[in-house]
Amino acid sequence: MKNFFRIFSLAILGILTQACNNSDNSQGKKSGALASNVAERVYVAPGEHDEFYAFLSGGYSGNLLVYGLPSGRMFKEIPVFSQFPTNGYGYSEETTPMLNTSHGFIPWGDAHHPDISQTNGETDGRWVFINENNTPRIARISLETFETEEIIEIPHSAGNHSSSFVTENTEYVVAGTRFSVPYPQKDMPIEEMKGNFKGPLTFIAVDDKGGMSIDFQLKMPGFNYDLSHPGRGDSHGWFFFTTYNTEEAHTMQEVNASQNDKDFIAAVNWKKIQEYVKNGGGKEIDAEYAHNVFDHKTHNATSTMKKKVLTVDPREVEGAVFFMPTPKSPHGCDVDPSGEYIIGNGKLSTDLTVHSFSKMIKAIENEDFEGEAYDIPILSFESTLGGTVKEGGLGPLHTEFDGKGNAYTTFFISSEVVKWKLGTWEVLDRQPAYYSVGHNMIPGGNSRKPDGKYMISMNKITKDRYLPTGPELEHSAQLYDISGDKMELLLDFPTHGEPHYAAAIRADKVKPNSRKIYRLDENEHKYAATSEDETKMVREGNEVHVYMTTVRSHFSPDNLEGIKVGDKVYFHVTNLEQDFDVPHGFAMIGANTSELLIMPGQTKTITWEPKREGIWPFYCTDFCSALHQEMQGYVRVSSKNAKVPLKWTLDGE
Repeated sequence: MKNFFRIFSLAILGILTQACNNSDNSQGKKSGALASNVAERVYVAPGEHDEFYAFLSGGYSGNLLVYGLPSGRMFKEIPVFSQFPTNGYGYSEETTPMLNTSHGFIPWGDAHHPDISQTNGETDGRWVFINENNTPRIARISLETFETEEIIEIPHSAGNHSSSFVTENTEYVVAGTRFSVPYPQKDMPIEEMKGNFKGPLTFIAVDDKGGMSIDFQLKMPGFNYDLSHPGRGDSHGWFFFTTYNTEEAHTMQEVNASQNDKDFIAAVNWKKIQEYVKNGGGKEIDAEYAHNVFDHKTHNATSTMKKKVLTVDPREVEGAVFFMPTPKSPHGCDVDPSGEYIIGNGKLSTDLTVHSFSKMIKAIENEDFEGEAYDIPILSFESTLGGTVKEGGLGPLHTEFDGKGNAYTTFFISSEVVKWKLGTWEVLDRQPAYYSVGHNMIPGGNSRKPDGKYMISMNKITKDRYLPTGPELEHSAQLYDISGDKMELLLDFPTHGEPHYAAAIRADKVKPNSRKIYRLDENEHKYAATSEDETKMVREGNEVHVYMTTVRSHFSPDNLEGIKVGDKVYFHVTNLEQDFDVPHGFAMIGANTSELLIMPGQTKTITWEPKREGIWPFYCTDFCSALHQEMQGYVRVSSKNAKVPLKWTLDGE
């Protein structure tokens, strides 16, 4: 209970600190949103474009959100782990395999941490990776199409939280488990978890085309692995993971997992393990996990169930893993652009602990250990300590970097963002956040070359920032100008779901490669009709396949007969447009899936099982021309035993 009262006291102090911060800002100081030219600095005139793409996790929406900076405008919601009726993702025959798992079809996900692919430590604009926390998965989204191309499930994992961060040449994307579990899974008493549960860390290899495959799983002690970041520069080849619950408590963790003064940052030398695996090391164990891939040529996803995974015991690879003690219940784990400093943000500490990579290497060489945890060496705290940021705030969580020698840390309890100097550890500035800030993000902040112009904070509580919309409010993000000595608040904007992390990149790295259409002559969909001459209806037992096309402003065919009650009708709809930004929709009355939204040159399929006789209409849902309202058709449904032959027409032909 002592810890409970300590946390409670910190929370009260945080509220008082926040009140003081708010009070200071109300004393007539001309900062942030009070500056006269703020609106001009976030204004993007009609026809002009934002400077950055920002990718915000959609949290419990399961999706990825695309915003422009500095405008704060949301451009797109990319469906990833959740069904999305807006465009039929997870409903259409082509995309439902993307949501397949070893647990079956899962129509929802909890998306947390996006990260952009890198080359030589710089964001390169090829892909965004994002993790799913509830049913452990990693997804890859193409920045050519802004669509989810691949999802791989993570076996033997639970609470895939310390993900999905990439190494500086996108050799690996990692997936760490937040909840320790039996490894492999088995039935056993929960109270016997200590020493028996494990915390596997999964290293997923990425090939030149983005294809993902699990290279190995590291069989780590059963702590909670919370967040991670890769080394860079001299520390490239290492990955760093925060841990908490080194007590291995299984109940009332808010108290029982907060007993130790220090938990750990796990330093993993993945290059050593990679070499070990290449030389035949590791052991294959049974696993069951789905690997789902979308093919843009066939416009179809396939799901393959995998049965094995390679596991590595870190104790069998000398020099592979070390623990660095870090106060207290660390959450964020962040590496500065040089790769020298590893910042551990202890949620229950008022100080920030900064580890030095060069000191860590020296301590390893000198075997400067203070003990072991399950036979993994624990480095001496003082031997790896690079510095301490004293009394930065209350409840430190996450740190980003501006590339100018400065770091920016969020403090959840005192609701503020604090700027401090790498090397001197001096606090330079602080700005209040509204309210209960979680992650922050600087474009390229997780790379060798951040663009230190803007920072956004992602806040958990909205309260009075926007017009009230009932008891549920969208979350809030705040945009700061960090180009000067002091942070300046420019803008609030609402965010959907519960954003956790975000990643951003200069627009000029992505915009020129953005796909405008799918070429019809490259469409290899099995049921594509790439011209109106190819439209038809085919019966296969009680299944009817309709090869349909759509173009401004009609469907072909637009009158269909011979469908019977009890049939399963597949509408394979190809959009014949070859002009940018001319999608067509397709909706069928009584369909218990969703609509379709078909991009130019694309084929998508929806199923319909008519339950009643009659004449049933379908129509285009996406405004496409002045004659959009006329873009419709009819399906005649006859009785189950009717002898009406298949018949399809367009303009009576």
